[in-house]
Amino acid sequence: MLILCHAGQAPPPVTYGLLTADRGLIFCVAPIRPMTILNLFRKSRPSSDVCSSPTRPGSIPTGERVYAIGDVHGRLDLLLELSKAIQDDDSARGPAATTVIFLGDLIDRGPHSAHVIEFVREWSKMRAVRTLMGNHEDMLLASFDNLEVFANFLRYGGRETILSYPIDAEAFAAADLIEAQAMMDAAIPQADRDFIAGFESRIVVGDYAFVHAGVRPDCPLPMQLSQDLRWIREPFLSYSGTFDYIVVHGHTITKQPDHRLSRIGIDTGAFATGRLTALGLEGTDRWIIQANVDEDDTISVSQRAA
Repeated sequence: MLILCHAGQAPPPVTYGLLTADRGLIFCVAPIRPMTILNLFRKSRPSSDVCSSPTRPGSIPTGERVYAIGDVHGRLDLLLELSKAIQDDDSARGPAATTVIFLGDLIDRGPHSAHVIEFVREWSKMRAVRTLMGNHEDMLLASFDNLEVFANFLRYGGRETILSYPIDAEAFAAADLIEAQAMMDAAIPQADRDFIAGFESRIVVGDYAFVHAGVRPDCPLPMQLSQDLRWIREPFLSYSGTFDYIVVHGHTITKQPDHRLSRIGIDTGAFATGRLTALGLEGTDRWIIQANVDEDDTISVSQRAA
């Protein structure tokens, strides 16, 4: 359930959920209990109990500040709390040219993908927000014209994205593949497709490169293929050398941020663990902000140095 109101206007009464005011918008959403196990792609991921190592020093240009947000995967509830924490932290640190960077995979698996897209689009109108295209957005866009890709899209969390739009769940479940694809085409508005199509492949700020999945070692960043930037795991994850930049990425789930010599992974599995992570950067400082679903189903926010 999602309700948008203008600042100063009372939201309709609700008996459950989360209210977060953010620069004139109020979002209400029902709480979501975190899953107890990681879902698909588990075999291709390293253990979530990773042993992190210190990341080499890096810096952001003077006067700038960056917040990078890991894979949201339809968890609007966590994103609302994390975005409010970022707003508060940004204000407390004083004036700066601040950019929020989403690392991709806003959609799929979690229940509120359509509303996450809506929130990110509205937030982008209010402050500097840049969004990378993840492999799940890549699959979504290709699914409209390719039945085989559409089948894979459904297999890896696309069903939840489609059902987050106004669509009859029972009719969708009963449909064959061609009918289901047509229902998706009718349900997802062109405005959302155009917004997603505008997502970036890579972003560089100072000594940091932001990508969704990673990079191919020994290949200069401008020559990296979009497919690798959105999909790669190996040989990126096991690479022990240095890259031209410190690579900040999502895509591969770890229980906590994964700090390595030349990369920082911040996909903490929001859809499965109930934990959404942001990395803050200013000068040579790094810090972590997390929104977590607690045992009593409330959401708390924590912050620490990285």
